[in-house]
Amino acid sequence: MILLVASILRLYQLSSVPASLFGDEMDLGYHAYSMLKTGRDYQGNFIPFNFHSLAEWRTPLYLYSAVPTVAIFGIAPMGVRLPAVIYGVLSILGFYLLIKQLFKSRDLGLISAILLAINPWHLQYSRAGFEVTMLLTFLLFGLYFFFVSLEEKGKYLWLSGSLLVLTPMVYSTAKLFTPFLLLFLLITYRKELLTLQKRNIVNSILITLFFGLVTSYSVLFSGGSQRFNYISVFSDPTTESEVGTARLNDARARGETGTGLNPTILDRVIHNKFTYWGQKIENNLIQTISTDFMFVSGDPNPRHSMDGYGMFYKIDLALLIIGLVLYFSSKDQKLTTKMLFVFLILAGIVPSALTRDGGNHSTRLILILPPLMFLISYGFVKLHKYFKFTYLAFLVLAFGFYLHSYYVHYPSDSERWWHYGWIPAVSEIKKIDKDYSKV
Repeated sequence: MILLVASILRLYQLSSVPASLFGDEMDLGYHAYSMLKTGRDYQGNFIPFNFHSLAEWRTPLYLYSAVPTVAIFGIAPMGVRLPAVIYGVLSILGFYLLIKQLFKSRDLGLISAILLAINPWHLQYSRAGFEVTMLLTFLLFGLYFFFVSLEEKGKYLWLSGSLLVLTPMVYSTAKLFTPFLLLFLLITYRKELLTLQKRNIVNSILITLFFGLVTSYSVLFSGGSQRFNYISVFSDPTTESEVGTARLNDARARGETGTGLNPTILDRVIHNKFTYWGQKIENNLIQTISTDFMFVSGDPNPRHSMDGYGMFYKIDLALLIIGLVLYFSSKDQKLTTKMLFVFLILAGIVPSALTRDGGNHSTRLILILPPLMFLISYGFVKLHKYFKFTYLAFLVLAFGFYLHSYYVHYPSDSERWWHYGWIPAVSEIKKIDKDYSKV
């Protein structure tokens, strides 16, 4: 029933809300169509490891998965967005299975699945052609099969390893996140891993190594690192001018005049590219954990969240605090599992913090959604019965207002950001272009 409701929420008016396919979705659709017809991307590359678009290289796996839906529905909202819907629903299933497996609690798993199904962050991204819903699906099922394997002599370890090492080919954030995740799992659960059947360990290593080599080639030698080089704080073109302006202000404060001023040693120590980058990263980290991003304003890009809504409902703040305090103070919970959730939050924030405007970029930060959603769910489970009904009443109201805003106000409020108007404009032009030598 949860998955059915989640599917309806993600499929209803999918072709008209959001208002139109924006540029990246159209680009994805044309690549998928080109692959369908020629086996090449629209730049002529045969079965590429990364797709060469007009402005950048794109990760391949979501795009390949869109080929069948584009074949059925064409370069249209349903053709481009349906894979995101499918991955969105599957990630809810994966979240339920993972939480149930970790805590041996069906109720906690169900609550987690329900709250994720109606979460604004998850809904926003599973109704448009964003790759990150596929990223969450691979991550959650990869972790689920890992923990199942620890109890079943490594039976599904090969599947876990394959899903996890392929995540960098889904979305660029995983290129930094996944290697650290694999290292964390190997170190934290090394004793359990050593007790598994050797045959399953060997098979898992060989299969994971194969997919790991494919991913490494994609990242290192096929344009896969270009995107990070472009958006990284370390390649920010304003660095030199910002540092120079800060040193100039110091000189002016000392009373120096004229041009060609020479900075002092102290000026160089305080104002340099390393301190500038450090400030940017620090600001991003603080911005990410702020209530403004999480619960009030969300991502400033209208494609990523609605105006007036955070990435979670405001009522979720209380549950997050309760869940955070009660879970990490509980002596009944495994230390390794606590470490896992701490790692998922920290490692999910850092890759985005290393990018420009990464402090409130919800696409790059989506890896922190599952652990935060778990803490909110844990807080709900620990509420006394009376407060549960109170929370549910407020949640129903918040969800109702969200749906009203999303379907009534959001299409017109965000239409410019979804590039609405280009398709009908070009369609009208095509009706008359034969009568003119130049349009």
